[in-house]
This record gives sequence, structure tokens and C-alpha cells, in this order.
Amino acid sequence: MLDYETLKLVWWVLVGVLLIGFAIADGMDMGVGMLLPFVGRDDAERRVVINTVGPHWDGNQVWLITAGGAIFAAWPAVYAAAFSGFYLAMLLVLVALFFRPVGFDYRSKLEDPRWRNAWDWGLFAGGLVPALIFGVAFGNLLQGVPFHLDSFLKPHYEGTFIWALLPLLNPFALLAGLISVAMLALHGALWLQIRTDGAVAARAKLAVSLLALVVTGAFALGGVWVWLGIDGYRIVSEPAHSALPNPLAKEVVREAGAWFAIYATLPVAMLLPATGLLAPLAARALSGMDRPGLGFVASSLGMTGIIGTAGAAMFPFVMPSSSQPDSSLTVWDAPSSQLTLTIMFFAVVIFLPIVLGYTLWCYRAMWGKVTVAEIEAKKHHAY
Repeated sequence: MLDYETLKLVWWVLVGVLLIGFAIADGMDMGVGMLLPFVGRDDAERRVVINTVGPHWDGNQVWLITAGGAIFAAWPAVYAAAFSGFYLAMLLVLVALFFRPVGFDYRSKLEDPRWRNAWDWGLFAGGLVPALIFGVAFGNLLQGVPFHLDSFLKPHYEGTFIWALLPLLNPFALLAGLISVAMLALHGALWLQIRTDGAVAARAKLAVSLLALVVTGAFALGGVWVWLGIDGYRIVSEPAHSALPNPLAKEVVREAGAWFAIYATLPVAMLLPATGLLAPLAARALSGMDRPGLGFVASSLGMTGIIGTAGAAMFPFVMPSSSQPDSSLTVWDAPSSQLTLTIMFFAVVIFLPIVLGYTLWCYRAMWGKVTVAEIEAKKHHAY
């Protein structure tokens, strides 16, 4: 059996893998939804766009549910603090996500153009709003969240309840939101270039060429912003990493450049931001050479680099506190018990390969380009 310290580290990696898996799988669906009103100029073309993700979107969204469940089980203190402070933001995400199942299933039930156009914009919102809010959340985590823990480890937030939404929308957080939106839209555009042909594929190719520049430029600007204007957090003293969790037993200070410390102690970590910067450009080049499949792989690597950069820079912090740094939640003092982490670890070892296996089988079984002719032939069967 793994020791407690190792389990804490393993679950930090596994939660990161689940978040990246969500970005790659469900992020593709969200990106397609964001592009729907723009790459599809008429009803037939928009049905083509929808049917590229129609058979898979609900399975892909399981990655989000699994990531949320993993945070609840592996880091209950983080789950409690985040979901109470970000309650309105999370509620807004859920409201936006409601448009997806209803939009996919009911959009084409009526012939009325106004009905269909309304659901097209609903699917657009169902992709844009969650992507924006998740990015804004990461931007706020890098700045620190204004909460503190009392002696019973109950989180308390500064200000009124409205804090949970409005102050999240600060300039740096909005930049992080732009990065999130652009990288998911880029991913969706590459998927459309793979799965469609003709005018839809051509418009998706144009979207790739523009979005890749936005992703790289915004990510570079974010890195400079963190370096010049955002203090990180550093642990001065703490209990042994194998000790029972106690978030108030450590001393934390805010310090300029702290988010870049890992690159001095572990230079190989530089591969993460380098991948985040270069992979979107590689995806753009591959798309231009009509190799969108390889471009999709490059886009996936780019998202891994971007998300991994934030995670590695913050390590071991998971949810820093700006109002009382000693209350910050870390990999070492926010997890569940050793028994819980052990049981969950073996569950992941057994079931994750099965999930990946049947997911790949589903994509293989339903592979192929979606065309206008196919949609017109399956007028009453396709989405």
C-alpha cells in the first residue's frame, strides 16, 4: 500500500489528469458549440456541426462530473471552500450547461427557423459560459481567494455574498478566461476540420488560424503579467507531509516571483509553458497543411501545457487564501484520509482503463465525416 505522502501527491496528479481530460474531451464539444453560429451559415450546415459531436457530447461531459466528484472525495476541504465561495459562478455554469442536452435533443424537432436559431445561440452559450468561468476561476486561484478558516476549519469569505460573482471579474481573471475560451474554441475548430468537409471545414480552418494566435498571445501575456504584477505564495514552515491534514498548522507568506520558484528547483517543468506556447502554433501550421488530426493532437498538448503550467506553478497550493495566507489549502493539508485515497486509487487503476477503452471504441464505431448530404438523407434521424 502506498504511504500517505505519496498518495497525496498521486491524487494531485490524478485530479490534474481529470481536469485535462475534461478540457480535451468536453472542451472539444464546448468549442464546437461556440463556433456553431459562425461556421454554419444555414440550417443544414449547422446540423452538420452539431452532429460531429452529437453522439459523444454526453459521454464527454462525464469528465466534468468525475473531476468534481474526485475533488469532493480527494480534497473535501477544497470542495467545501470552493463551492461555497464560487457558488453563484458554479450555478451560472450549470444553468449554461442546461442548454446543451435540451439544445441537442430538441433543436431539430420543429421546423421554425426562430426556434432553431434560438437553440443555436443556446448551444453557443452552453460552450462559452462554462469555458469563460473555468478560466476566470483559475485566474482568481493564481491571485488568491479572500477566505479564511476558523478553528473548526469552516471557510469564511470576506464581504457580502455577491462577492462570489462580481469581484471574480478582475482584469487578470478575464485574461485567464479569454485563454480558456480561445483554447477550447481552437480545439473545437480542429475537430470540425477533421469531421466535416466543404464550406464548414474551410471556415473551421480559418478559425484555427485566428484562434491559435489568440491562445499563444494571451498565454504569453498572462505569464508576463504573473511575473511582473502578481505575488505568489510560499510555505515557510509546515508539518511533515505524511501528517494528518491540518490547514492551520503551517505558515505561508506572499512573495513576488513565488509562482516561478518551481522552474528554478525543477527546470524540466519549463516544458509545460513551452508546450503551452508552441503547441497551438504547431496546431495552426498542421491545420494549414490540411493535417487537422495531428493538429488536434497538438491542441491537446497545448491545453495540457497551459493547465499544467498553472498547476505546477501553484504546487503545492490548491486554493491559496489572499486574506489569511496561513489558511491556504495545499496538497498536503487538504486531502481525505489515507484509507479513502487508497480505495479511490485502486478504483481509478481498475476503471479508468475501461472508461478510456470504451470511449475510444465509441469514437471508432461512429467515425467518419459528417456531410450536408448525409444530414439531408437522415433528416428525421440526425440531431
